[in-house]
Amino acid sequence: MARFRTWVGTAVAVALGVTLAGCSSTGGKRAEDARSAAAAQGRAAVNTPRWTFAMITHSGDGDTFWDIVQSGAKQAARKDNINFLYSHDDEAQQQAQLVDAAVDKKVDGIIVTLAKPDALRAAVARAEKAGIPVITVNSGSEESKAFGALTHIGQDETVAGQAVGDELNRRGRKRVLCVLHEQGNVGHEQRCAGVAKTFHGEVENLYVNGTNMPDVQSSIEAKLQADRSVDAVVTLGAPYADTAVQARTDAGSRAEVDTFDLNAKVAAELKDGTLGFAVDQQPYLQGYQAVDLLWLYKYNGDVLGGGRPVLTGPQIVTKDQAAELARYTERGTR
Repeated sequence: MARFRTWVGTAVAVALGVTLAGCSSTGGKRAEDARSAAAAQGRAAVNTPRWTFAMITHSGDGDTFWDIVQSGAKQAARKDNINFLYSHDDEAQQQAQLVDAAVDKKVDGIIVTLAKPDALRAAVARAEKAGIPVITVNSGSEESKAFGALTHIGQDETVAGQAVGDELNRRGRKRVLCVLHEQGNVGHEQRCAGVAKTFHGEVENLYVNGTNMPDVQSSIEAKLQADRSVDAVVTLGAPYADTAVQARTDAGSRAEVDTFDLNAKVAAELKDGTLGFAVDQQPYLQGYQAVDLLWLYKYNGDVLGGGRPVLTGPQIVTKDQAAELARYTERGTR
């Protein structure tokens, strides 16, 4: 990410450097090393109150994407002296109840996904009424401001879909199967609609039961067997990419498989050419920024975005970037 530094900030930094050098040639470095060591050992780098932040997502069990989001959130929480609570439920009404439970606990901040926004509206409003600041993350960028959230952190799903359509055009594809693994998820619908908007060929949506991988595989396989004109399959989550690859193999299809999101398996399959490309929305950054921005709001009244989402993607990742990304995916941060 680009970092911006003003002339005044540079001048101050130089002046401080000269002053510290005059006192001790190593004092400044030792202080910085101490802060870095504290963060590395899981100790807070700040002395602000130990606030409690709750993150409530629409994740199902075993979704590795949300492991990466949590990894970022927990790292920021350690740095910011935050007591971090995480809960999830892929049923919207249950997720709303988890938000209500966080409000009842009188947490100091809430981070929530709005995959199915209508079901979360009342719960978010209750948090706002209780004076609890809310940041939305990952899904619900279009509803976030209307719901009264401070800001939204994630990618614009329609824009991400459009980027996929453009990339498919560049690759000369003609007929695409867009696989939606969670019915009712507005972000998923926006992704496939975005693809259709910019793709010059035909796009067909295929709805599957994302909690049943054998069903996902058989559904994709059946479609590829029935329609040999499909030359690209786009999955909307990294765990489904390898399943689509297996379906392609069993169907005897030559369709390219592409996916939203990254994990270690996707990075490896990009590298060896099994997958065409992936769309990275940087889930680690979503979790980290959500906690960090809530801390900044509590500490200093800071809000980023100016009423617009803080975008963490999309970034098209191909074989050319796979080797570099592999070390990040292996440690669980991309």
